[in-house]
Amino acid sequence: MRRISGMTTALALALAASVALAQQPQTLKGVVIKGKTPINKEVLKVAMPKAYETELGNGLRVIVLENHKLPTFAMQMVVMSGGLSDPAGQPGAAQYAAAMLREGTKTRSSRQIAEAVESLGATLNAGSGLSSPISQITAGGLIENFDQIMELFADVILNPSFPADDLNKLKTRAAAQLRAQRSQPGFLANEMFLKTMYGAHPASRAALTPAQLQGITPDTLKQFHAAHYRPSNAIFAIVGDVNQSEIVAKLEKTFGGQQGGAQPGAQHGSQHGSWTRGDVPRPDLPKVSEPGQSKIYLIDRPGSEQTNLILGNLSIERNDPDYYALDVMNQVLGGGASARLFLNLREDKGYTYGAYSGFSAAKYRGVFRASTEVQTKVTKDSMDELIYEFKRIRDEKTPDDEFDRAKRTIVGGFAMQLESPQSLLANIITQKIYNLPADYWDAYPQKIAAVTADDVQRVARKYLDLAKLQIVAVGDAKQIADMMKKFGGVELYDTEGKLLQSPSAEAKTN
Repeated sequence: MRRISGMTTALALALAASVALAQQPQTLKGVVIKGKTPINKEVLKVAMPKAYETELGNGLRVIVLENHKLPTFAMQMVVMSGGLSDPAGQPGAAQYAAAMLREGTKTRSSRQIAEAVESLGATLNAGSGLSSPISQITAGGLIENFDQIMELFADVILNPSFPADDLNKLKTRAAAQLRAQRSQPGFLANEMFLKTMYGAHPASRAALTPAQLQGITPDTLKQFHAAHYRPSNAIFAIVGDVNQSEIVAKLEKTFGGQQGGAQPGAQHGSQHGSWTRGDVPRPDLPKVSEPGQSKIYLIDRPGSEQTNLILGNLSIERNDPDYYALDVMNQVLGGGASARLFLNLREDKGYTYGAYSGFSAAKYRGVFRASTEVQTKVTKDSMDELIYEFKRIRDEKTPDDEFDRAKRTIVGGFAMQLESPQSLLANIITQKIYNLPADYWDAYPQKIAAVTADDVQRVARKYLDLAKLQIVAVGDAKQIADMMKKFGGVELYDTEGKLLQSPSAEAKTN
């Protein structure tokens, strides 16, 4: 499984597999797992296509990757401020500033923007996360519509109006979503796990509280936009059937600080006038502290027929040299359907529809975690197997065939990415965000190939610290509390995150 910095594909797959386990899943015990990515044993030699890079006079960094296979393009503006840059007392400012860009500009309503996107057969999206280092605006379409799409793209970036009515509608939908999330065991488990691992750090936020949501105003968003959406705090990147010199000329006209004007055929001109560099507030992030000795956080969900489990520790920052060894270790342990957790809990035992591990690595220390959803009656047995696999990868050197398969899977997945221009561009952006070496992706297959079985065991012992393992369980406390006590001290919570003294009286007693 491949990881994109800050996010883990394996965990996304685990989330996608979160279905109610009302029935015993079919076991695949005895099935022979091929599990071999079809590439030879030679180390993959990568010659990454070189993007053209330059910088406009106002500080906007530009990346152009030409690809003329199809008459299409995809572009993005990466603002180097996300939820981690939220002002004190204003969580959600970056998230909602990005979300509101499509909801209106000085000359367009949200409906007009949506109609323009549809009529051009284009895409236009924007977003940021509560613990993200960036905000992103993306657009794409046919190259014949480039000028119109670029003008629309620039308009939402430079001239957002943050209309109060549209913000209120967005907040109303978000409040309903927050209520719905509290009924989802996967959300409850993730929310508690992040709080446990990060405490007061901004990375602990899985979602805004209703009070925080209501505190977001148009002025909050206007102030964040004015402070952070600066050309000297942004990267423009494009891939597709484009010419680098033509793109730079268009960017100079649209974003380069010159008076904005309507592009040929466009109905609306930029009203921003000029986009100028400026000092941008930098987040003063607290240090991520170790969460302490191992503990179990049990969220009582009365009547639940399954238990959602997350077990994890802190991991690394994105530029840590241990990244490669941790990548391979994760692949062996729980990176996919041929990894140990899946083969044990799903295929051998039939306890679950899926069991995975994954790790995040960001500008702060990420987390390594394993997760699964199992029938209530096999909660203890599943915990036994999860702990067993954690101990095994720490205590025993990975056998050669399993070790080689894990590395082939990682490098094979990377090779597949090379077929996608968008993935190539995403890799370049990742390199910029985390200040990785310029040849990082050229050397990536060789770095994975150089990982040894000793390296895997070393990082397993370092980052899978059983004495500090934090465990979250969401399920029917009346049925599983005594089971979980066998693995350590238990703190009991309700689905609102309130500490309880005993399981809910509504829980089943069978």
